[in-house]
Amino acid sequence: MSADIEQGLPSAEAERLLRQFGTNEVADKSESWPHALAAKLWAPLPWMLEATILLEVFLGHGLQAVIISVLLIFNAILGLTQEARAKAAVKALRRTLAVMASVRRDGRWMRLGASQLVPGDLVKLALGAVVPADIKIAAGNVLADQSMLTGESLPVERKPGDLAYAGAMIRQGEATGIVVATGTRTYFGKTASLVQDAHGVSSEQRAVLTVVRDLAVVNGAVVLAMLAYAHAIGRSFAETVPLLLTALLASIPVALPSTFTLAAALSARRLVRGAVLPTRLAAINEAATMSLLCSDKTGTLTQNALSIETIIGFDGMAENAVLAAAAAASSEGGDPVDQVIIDAARLRGVAVPEATGFTPFDPACKYAQARLADGSLLRKGALGALLQVPLSAEQEVARQHLAEAGCRVLAVTRTVGAATVLLGLLGLADPPREDAASLITALQELGVRVVMVTGDAPETARMIAKSVGITGDICDSATLETLAAPGDYGVFAGVFPEQKFRLVKLFQHGGHVVGMCGDGTNDAPALRQAQMGIAVSTATDVAKAAAGLVLTSPGLAGILDAIREGRAAFQRIRTYTLSMVVRKIAFVLYLALGLVMTGHAVLTPLLMVLLLIVNDFLTMAITTDRALPSSHPRRWRIGRIITEGGVYGLATLGYAALMLLAGRVIWHLPLPQIRSLSFLTLMLAIQASVYVIREERWFWSSTPSLWLSVATLAMVGFSLLVAGMGILMAPLGWKILGTIMISAAVFTLLLDLLKHLAVQVERRGFSHAG
Repeated sequence: MSADIEQGLPSAEAERLLRQFGTNEVADKSESWPHALAAKLWAPLPWMLEATILLEVFLGHGLQAVIISVLLIFNAILGLTQEARAKAAVKALRRTLAVMASVRRDGRWMRLGASQLVPGDLVKLALGAVVPADIKIAAGNVLADQSMLTGESLPVERKPGDLAYAGAMIRQGEATGIVVATGTRTYFGKTASLVQDAHGVSSEQRAVLTVVRDLAVVNGAVVLAMLAYAHAIGRSFAETVPLLLTALLASIPVALPSTFTLAAALSARRLVRGAVLPTRLAAINEAATMSLLCSDKTGTLTQNALSIETIIGFDGMAENAVLAAAAAASSEGGDPVDQVIIDAARLRGVAVPEATGFTPFDPACKYAQARLADGSLLRKGALGALLQVPLSAEQEVARQHLAEAGCRVLAVTRTVGAATVLLGLLGLADPPREDAASLITALQELGVRVVMVTGDAPETARMIAKSVGITGDICDSATLETLAAPGDYGVFAGVFPEQKFRLVKLFQHGGHVVGMCGDGTNDAPALRQAQMGIAVSTATDVAKAAAGLVLTSPGLAGILDAIREGRAAFQRIRTYTLSMVVRKIAFVLYLALGLVMTGHAVLTPLLMVLLLIVNDFLTMAITTDRALPSSHPRRWRIGRIITEGGVYGLATLGYAALMLLAGRVIWHLPLPQIRSLSFLTLMLAIQASVYVIREERWFWSSTPSLWLSVATLAMVGFSLLVAGMGILMAPLGWKILGTIMISAAVFTLLLDLLKHLAVQVERRGFSHAG
């Protein structure tokens, strides 16, 4: 490269080019509101409502058809609003978790957001980076993974003169190059992103969909029995079809997809305000289930404030000579360790030998090397990777002294031909974080076991683990290779990145839900394998793209926040799921019971649609509720969900049946008023069940969120108004309305008592089992 190019662009020129070419971004193609609304009206549930509208028109019920049409459009708009909030959260994640680039301007290297790159910028591509724009390689060689762009399964070599495309990931090597295209002008027209689009189904969604499927089978059988009974008692087609539609509407979880998305998006937004960036919304839910955390050391348990504490030379080698050799095998603006060594050499005024070739640090081999003009190789890295012969007594004592002092030990060697000589050792100090011990204690109190996984020597790992409160035996790299089960090991030392994948699988086979911290490119497989991949604050772009959570500050505090928020989100979704099960059981069985008791459908399609809309409002409010995080990892127990929902559903059915009996026997209400009574009773009963389910203690033990309280008051007020005034239904007298309200309050207390007794019985069962 020419001297001018090596200096990079002047800032003024870069600003001019940015105005000319625009930011290095590709605008999202947003769907128009009319198109999105049309899509909302073309799906299985809307089809059922649209069939109901056509049926009402066919039967001559024009007003009901209009009202259901309005409610259908209203529900679609409500769903679009929920999705818009979720998309806004994801866009915020994309802005916050932006790809950064190492770019040279005004003669110095700096870190800039990839969106600020312009054609002509000189950019460094290092191991683990995402290529931020289309770049023509000027010096160096890299292996670029373009699988997400071209579908090629193997990385491709990019040498001087070749193009590295925006969005590719650097798997090996280091290079510098010139930006030739940005934004929509890039070859694939796609800028790099670390935030994943959530197209997959999380384990939480799979669990709830399993509940829905199982209940759909039961409800289907009930609906068939209802049709058979209606036919047996001589009901006409005009009465039977609305009954069928009403029962089917009661069986479908209208707000299921948008509820999951919104709950996760709101939790993600709360985490972004802290020190955690989710790369996919499902990661919020997975954090709730994590039972074991594999924590790395540097920057998580330690301060990530590396400094050269000690330099030891062998065979008369001076400290500055050892440092000079280490600096020759380092790259400025690259690895943080390299920068520490280069800064130390510069501070001491050490003359660094000029290298004719350089190979950056590779986690697979654990060293970096420089080739000198005389053909010799200077290397720095892990001692075991550089030296295959046993250490002398002097060298072993020095190594052990540094390791026991908690230093990270780097060896510096010189190779001439086949002979390798150990020049000396560097002891890099990185003291434990002041908050590490308290945060590990907090994680353990939440039922999360913490183990340390590090590439450092066992002695160094032992000292750090002891200082932060991690207990258990130490497992070295060789032992891990043959390990069948992780057992009681608390520290895994000398671990190679590829061994982390094996370690995650071992813990998973032992029944753990694993969280894995990582920072390097080679950590990506382990981060993907773990249920909760966590990229630490210093992670490469490749590691961030593989992880579910990215920490934006050092330490474990972000992980603690993610677990608490995940468990709170779990509780909100559990409340929604249980209330959904209650509705499915109570609504369908009530329709069947009402048919037997009255010989007619006790709810019209219009009233059922109205109930669904009311519950949609409540469902949206549940996602904002103040939920207390559990003190232990959460898991979806399908059997328990169905059992609890069945108990609450049958209790709700019993209450509604008593009110139906009172309407017929005590108040002697005609069928239109019976339907109004049914609507109001079920609406209040479902509201009551939500407040009972959301709190494992007495329902008044915690205050619901403002939105949940407002939604409840609004829906109760609305329902009383329409039932009292006879809007959309036959009017009920205010005396009857008052009686229903009092009975609903009594039902809430009795349902909460039932829950409390069930919890006591369950706890007693656990204590006897223990």
